[in-house]
Amino acid sequence: MDNLSIDSLRQEMNEVNLTLLEMINKRARLVQQIGERKGKQGVDRFDPVREREMLNELIKHNNGPFKNTTITHIFKEIFKAGLELQEIDHQDALLVSRKVKPENTVITIKDKQIGDGELHYFVGPCAVESYEQVAEVARAVKDKGLTFLRGGAFKPRTSPYDFQGLGFEGLQILKTIADEYDLAVISEIVNPADVEKAMEYLDVIQIGSRNMQNFELLKAAGEINKPILLKRGLSATISEFINAAEYINSRGNGNIILCERGIRTYETATRNTLDISAVPILKQETHLPVIVDVTHSTGRRDLLIPTAKAAIAIGADGIMAEVHPDPAVALSDSQQQMDLRMFDTFMDELQMLQRQMR
Repeated sequence: MDNLSIDSLRQEMNEVNLTLLEMINKRARLVQQIGERKGKQGVDRFDPVREREMLNELIKHNNGPFKNTTITHIFKEIFKAGLELQEIDHQDALLVSRKVKPENTVITIKDKQIGDGELHYFVGPCAVESYEQVAEVARAVKDKGLTFLRGGAFKPRTSPYDFQGLGFEGLQILKTIADEYDLAVISEIVNPADVEKAMEYLDVIQIGSRNMQNFELLKAAGEINKPILLKRGLSATISEFINAAEYINSRGNGNIILCERGIRTYETATRNTLDISAVPILKQETHLPVIVDVTHSTGRRDLLIPTAKAAIAIGADGIMAEVHPDPAVALSDSQQQMDLRMFDTFMDELQMLQRQMR
């Protein structure tokens, strides 16, 4: 009789399990519908007040045998799973998501295509200091058969006393030299009000790591017809990085290049920690081209070649690196920029690796 009684109770418990499963999935579908509506309204999906109200209501009706603390723990896990489900739905629905657009985004700049499987180099000084300085680097870039010249004209710096860049004078220098050597110019803009004017000088507008979540700047970048190079923030998660790109795309500009430039960790051996695994993750999750800034991620000249090789091997669409005619007298980041002789070695080794991989 006892065995029959246990079997009967187990059968009843199985039926309860199935009922619970049905109700949990029903709840999940309601959570998805609420998340979809919140997304359209721009409302935060997590509402701590609402969560506390639901827990209070559950505790109020709890007749045991579970203690209130146990009920709270169980339902908090259910709530957490619901939020994670909303986040998955949200990511899948992003314009930059590969699930929305399976094919790669290919961005044409001059006669080059970024994202078509070919590797490209984005090279130049950390900061524009003079016409002569940029022209010397531009000649070296052109001699290597490269197309993209980078240089900072607006320099957001940690210290207010450090060199802040030449501003629009620097952009004019870049534009003049780029026209002379038939190069494409990339430079950072920090003020949303400057974006439209910068289009006169730049082929690609860079949004730097410190401005990855400058949402007004992202919106302004999304409203122009110009490629945007978006750098990952100092401590940004990959999800935050992808959502920053979505800000740009949501305003109509889908020509976005993502740049992994290292993140801040406890490690002090390098300036930042290069998250090399971010490259394949970003290429799986989004359809956007992904490049790696080996200069800012390491902050060390001696690590530029090995980290660039790692970026190539893992499938990056491009490498960004800084070159200065005389790094010792550079006005910013002198310790991490290559001189022209090292740039020759850098390009020779990387191009040899490319040939070996073909």
